[in-house]
Amino acid sequence: MGDPPEANLTEAIAAPQGSDLQQCVAEVSEAAEFKRKSVRGGAAVVFSQVFGLALQLVTTVVLARLLSPTDYGLQAMVLSVTNFFSLFRDAGLSAATVQRETLTQQQISTLFWINVAVGVLLTVVVAASGPILVAFFKDPRLLWITIASATIFFFNSLVVQHRALLDRAMRFTTNVKIDILSGTIGALVAIGMAALGCGYWSLIGQNISMPLVATIAVWIAMPWVPGRPRWTPELHSMVRFGGTVTLNSVVVYIAYNAEKVLLGRYWGAAALGLYGRAYQLSNMPVQQLTNSGGAVAFPMLSRLQNDPQRLRRSYLKCHSLVISLTVPVVITCAVFANEVVRALLGPKWDGAAPIVRLLSPAILVFALMNPLSWLLRATGRVERSLKIALFLTPVMVLGILAGLRYGTSGVALGYSGAMVLLVGPLVVWAKHGTGITNADYWDCIKRPLIAGALAGAAGWLFKFACYKSLAPLPLLAIGLGISFVVYALLLFFVMGQKDMYVDLLRQLFPRDRPVPVGI
Repeated sequence: MGDPPEANLTEAIAAPQGSDLQQCVAEVSEAAEFKRKSVRGGAAVVFSQVFGLALQLVTTVVLARLLSPTDYGLQAMVLSVTNFFSLFRDAGLSAATVQRETLTQQQISTLFWINVAVGVLLTVVVAASGPILVAFFKDPRLLWITIASATIFFFNSLVVQHRALLDRAMRFTTNVKIDILSGTIGALVAIGMAALGCGYWSLIGQNISMPLVATIAVWIAMPWVPGRPRWTPELHSMVRFGGTVTLNSVVVYIAYNAEKVLLGRYWGAAALGLYGRAYQLSNMPVQQLTNSGGAVAFPMLSRLQNDPQRLRRSYLKCHSLVISLTVPVVITCAVFANEVVRALLGPKWDGAAPIVRLLSPAILVFALMNPLSWLLRATGRVERSLKIALFLTPVMVLGILAGLRYGTSGVALGYSGAMVLLVGPLVVWAKHGTGITNADYWDCIKRPLIAGALAGAAGWLFKFACYKSLAPLPLLAIGLGISFVVYALLLFFVMGQKDMYVDLLRQLFPRDRPVPVGI
């Protein structure tokens, strides 16, 4: 699954001559080679994102017809706990490993055993939370669901540092292969169990099988064996960095997921299942995009943290790509929500369409804000990221509470309203002092936003003219085709973005000629 093991480990941990310190990821001698490696890794991740999106859509289409909203609601109730504790699963130490300029075998081994200890602790804590969930949601089925779901924390703890070594080595293609393998097997497990009538257990089977398969695959791809743990003074700063990253993730999780807990408590499993499917349908593509993009961008930007000009150029290109790929998703959710829900989920999920539409502004805000976290982490500004999260959370919760009395649509409106209110101040705060100016940021986002607004208008006009004469599926297919073609023409030719994408293609398919230096 990639390069020979010896080469992998040497690439991940390289010892400078004449020094007892080992340096992870051999220095790339030429900027052009670094650029090609980054772009190809990004292409692999994009492929993974597209494949993962297609796989999840197919799985969702099949499972939506085999399972009920209550099945999804039961899973969502348990996920409200497991997703929260998953924020602690690596204690932020994978980010510390990637961001660190130099690293020793001893340090990595100590971090590995810390991660395993955290994984065992989380497994016990989550399993013990089963009775609490039963009492809170008043459903005894949650006990064994929670106990079974707790095992994922132990599996994940075994590969935190191995994954970090792959990231430091910029072996993004290997990570992509592992994600595709685990995702495919997880989907097959879920569909097979659902077809056999296992109900909500099919969703739990999927959640357990994916990390189990990934653990085995990662150890094969990166056969590094940890040594004995030993605390050294240098580990203090790494643990502090990781702790700040973890605390930031916890605060952000509360801000972005409080509505699911509140809906489940006050409106029940059916309402939560409906909202959860709508949220996943609208947010899934962008979440995959930002997560996958961050998997490439964070290691790359960390490597460039001492080269401000290349760091600035690289970040702006990454952010522009995220916005460009997010805009079509926002158009789909805002203009064609009814048709998408009917086509993918079926008629019994029609109530999800207004939620999808109301969440579309929040999806765009995610793309405007989330990539800034890559820049802050890569440059060591994790404390600022934490302060931003602490400011964001109470505003988000207030917006959700304001809409809670109106049910799922009210919560979606409050969620998006709070995000739109916060985006301007938080972007200004996040980029302050990073070398990214207001002009840089606006130049980065304006072209896809303008092209997207015009393309969305074209799609809406077509829908308005033809919604009475066309069935939902052809209306969706033709409407999206018109919107996306208009968007691509405007973005590439009118807005002048063609050269950037042509340059990316040249890095993927180089010819026998020098490649421009820079990124």
